[in-house]
Amino acid sequence: MRIFFVGLILLPSVSIAAENTTTPAFDEKAAERFAQLALACVHKEYPNKISHVLNSDADVAPPRKLTPAFCGCYDWHSSVHGHWLLVRLLRTFPNAPFSAAARDALKQSLTAENLKEEANYLRGQGRASFERPYGLSWLLQLCAELREWDDAQAHEMSANLRPLEEAAVNRLKTWLPKLSHPVRIGEHDQTAFGLGLMLDYARTAGNEEFAKLVSDSAKKFFLADKNCPLAYEPSGEDFLSPSLGEADVMRRVLPQSEFAKWLKEFMPQIPTTANADWLPVAISPDPSDPKLAHLDGLNLSRAWMLEGILSALPSADSRRPALQATVDAHRRAGLAAVTGEHYEGGHWLGSFAVYLTTKRGIERTKAGNERRPQGAAVSNCRPFNEWLLPGADLPNKRRFGNSRSLEKNITVRN
Repeated sequence: MRIFFVGLILLPSVSIAAENTTTPAFDEKAAERFAQLALACVHKEYPNKISHVLNSDADVAPPRKLTPAFCGCYDWHSSVHGHWLLVRLLRTFPNAPFSAAARDALKQSLTAENLKEEANYLRGQGRASFERPYGLSWLLQLCAELREWDDAQAHEMSANLRPLEEAAVNRLKTWLPKLSHPVRIGEHDQTAFGLGLMLDYARTAGNEEFAKLVSDSAKKFFLADKNCPLAYEPSGEDFLSPSLGEADVMRRVLPQSEFAKWLKEFMPQIPTTANADWLPVAISPDPSDPKLAHLDGLNLSRAWMLEGILSALPSADSRRPALQATVDAHRRAGLAAVTGEHYEGGHWLGSFAVYLTTKRGIERTKAGNERRPQGAAVSNCRPFNEWLLPGADLPNKRRFGNSRSLEKNITVRN
């Protein structure tokens, strides 16, 4: 059966046949679709769902006045990772047709003046919990992406972000020692997912103090956990898996042999046969509902968390076939939902798709490994530039994951 994407004006629609088992390649055309989703919303101020503490009448203002850099994409954190998406795709496809528009959008948002106002807002009275940890963790991911990019505009934007970056790190450094228990939910307040993004940032930035705090916090919260209640997942509005999120951060802080043993005790449900039945994909009952649409994102985040777990296990581990089968099933379902048909999902699902398809959480970067704290796990993934540029015979195609499952490409129709 033919696989195809139906293009809309700016927000293309994706339709993948349910019975097809081929994982789509991630190429420049797919990147174009994801980039257009972000470009259509990073400066779209309304509708907007703000998380805003009012101290007086003077605090009543539109989003563009409150947070001028990140005032689009429906909410602050989605705006942040929408900008991250553009940076990530510019690094991946620097000469793509969308690159000029992406650079212009970033230049408009990430000015020194705008980001100074963002830092002032974050430090404002009554905002100690603002976007903590989810939005702040994504902000640090944006900072890490820019730090890793050897590009003149990236250097300028990174410098502009520094006051907000420092404010976010200080906010999290103050909060983590006081957090007595992890938040184990499938939405924004989940502790495990935030810790993973924080740790990746800290290693890129060479902030050993922050990296140690995050790593120690993960071990404090999760090292003794056993027999996770995976059967209780998902909740009806999850976009993150509490159990997989925990495993995904623990593979970042434990050596390979220790992680493999920990995972066996924590998640004994993983079978040793190549099937995905142990963790069925989620189905959103209404993608136009802003909360029920979360389940579409859950499939994407499960896929990248499972890939992260795979990257930390020995090559001969008997659980690998089941994990790979489950990755493939969730990847297909998740990417099929990134259509842009409904703004409720269109303003954020593209970022999740890019995080998955570019393997952001498991790539082996120079910054991440040279500054890795002692005892931390080392990913088995190839460096970013190696697996993004597989050969001259495929100049416009980027392949990810199991190459055997990517033998067929998607067919694109405009």
